This record gives sequence, structure tokens and C-alpha cells, in this order.
Amino acid sequence: MNELERLNEKIISCKECPRLVEYIRSIKKAKRYREQEYWSKPLPGFGDINARLLIIGLAPAAHGGNRTGRMFTGDSSGDWLIKALYLNGFANKCNSISRDDGLQLRDAYITAVVRCAPPNNKPSKEELNNCIKYLKEELKILKHIKIVLTLGSIAFHTYTSLYNLRLRFYHNASYNIDDKILIASYHPSRQNTQTGRLLWDEWLAVFKKVKQMI
Repeated sequence: MNELERLNEKIISCKECPRLVEYIRSIKKAKRYREQEYWSKPLPGFGDINARLLIIGLAPAAHGGNRTGRMFTGDSSGDWLIKALYLNGFANKCNSISRDDGLQLRDAYITAVVRCAPPNNKPSKEELNNCIKYLKEELKILKHIKIVLTLGSIAFHTYTSLYNLRLRFYHNASYNIDDKILIASYHPSRQNTQTGRLLWDEWLAVFKKVKQMI
């Protein structure tokens, strides 16, 4: 078992946040998924251990990752992310349906700042602080990361806090931090994509930028 596998086992068994542990176990199944067994545990990251691109989201979705057992899988945010990765050569498939669907990431790794689905997608400060150690460990293990793409302001500010930096968040912003390039993006949540705050062309432009930089 390698370092990343040991870390992922530790993440899956984590019970440090009582509110989140209780919430993910008590989420009422959506009608369309009533025959499925929900994962209902913390989620590890996934992807290429030699990746140069690290993508950091906020947290699993209640009926997405919390159901399927894999980040950005089984929901509309995952549809946007994986399709963009596929179109730019970072994934072998254009969709992400279940954790055994054969999806493989190339030169990319996906993680989040919180590993359990939080109520109303709003983790507390304490929950963020409890979980940040897992991101720190991933950054140590993933030794080839050159570009860090944060999805949403919470992921952005959590990542920059690791370097005690206070930087401005805006879509497609980029900063040089340490030996990496940080790129900020709006999160591809329905709240952003269905309201027009994040348009598909704007989203694709982020990944074209990443591909050029790599």
C-alpha cells in the first residue's frame, strides 16, 4: 500500500466532525436513487498520482459524491468538470456516473477542502480546520503538481491560507505561489451554471489556460 492509499483509508474512516458524520448518514435518498445504497462516508481524492494539475472543490454533494462514493460523480457539477477535463485531454471519458464507471484521469487529481457533504453546502470554520490536514498531506504526496485549480471562493481561500496569503478571488484569476500556479474559478454548481454566473465557454477557457500552462 502506497502513501496515497494509506491517506485515503484514513480519510474514509474519519469521524472528527460529529455534525457531518450525523448528516451524511441521515440524508434522505432522492426518489430517483431510492434503490441505490448511498456511500455516506468521507470521500478521498482520486486521479493520477503523478498529476501536474490539482483540482480542489468545496465538498461532496449530498446526492452526488455522498451517494456514489467519488468526488464530482453523479451530479451536474461533475458533468461540467469531467466533460471539460475530457475535452482537454485530462480524462478518458466525458462523464462521471459511478465510482466503477471506468473513468481515469490523466495528469490530474481531484480533491476537496471538506470530505463530507455539509448541510446546505456550508461547512463550519471548525470543520474546515479539521479537514485541511488531509489537503496538506495530499500536497506532500503529489510531488509533481504545477497548477492548482480551486473551484469557488472557499476552496480558494482555504488553499491560500496554507501560505498565510490573502488574495483576491475572481474567476480565472491566476497567482504564482511557491513553485505552483494557482488558478481560481467559480464552482460549476447549479447555482452558478443555471443562473448564467458561469457560462460554458468561460468554464472551458479555464481549462484551455491550464492546458497551455502545463
